[in-house]
Amino acid sequence: MIQRIQTVYLAVAAILCIVCLCLPVGQFVTASGETVGTLYNLWVHIPTPLEANITTDGSELVLAQEAAGTHSFAPWGQFALLVIVASALVLDIFLYRQRLVQSRLAMLCFILLFGWYGIHATFALILPARYEAVFQLTPWAALPAIAAILSYMAFRAILKDEMLVRSLDRLR
Repeated sequence: MIQRIQTVYLAVAAILCIVCLCLPVGQFVTASGETVGTLYNLWVHIPTPLEANITTDGSELVLAQEAAGTHSFAPWGQFALLVIVASALVLDIFLYRQRLVQSRLAMLCFILLFGWYGIHATFALILPARYEAVFQLTPWAALPAIAAILSYMAFRAILKDEMLVRSLDRLR
């Protein structure tokens, strides 16, 4: 039963989660329209100015922002949650013989993807004050929502298969 429609839903949802891991999910924009930083799932990228402090011997370059310690923040919670969900969705594809476990895991992934949006909203509220900018979502932030919808559709398809199998068992 690995060729069922829920396999397609789960595979596409896993691919969307993996793609979202690599793309920016938000930007910090000043009032003048200048992008101050970009939020990825694992780090906040702040473009460094071309100014660099050169030591007396001229061999070591220390960037001004790294010396100030502005790169110390990392939103690893978003990254960890998407890695867990993507792994669970891939695992869920191969649990086709255990439909009840498969359906529960699909529903757990659905809930965890909404948890990702909770973490994302927290960063959207906290970080703009730190960078004195306004937070703007990128279109790539919608990928976990699409994955959540696909996970729910897989959940429904798995339950439909389970009901079909149980109805056939009653006929025997």
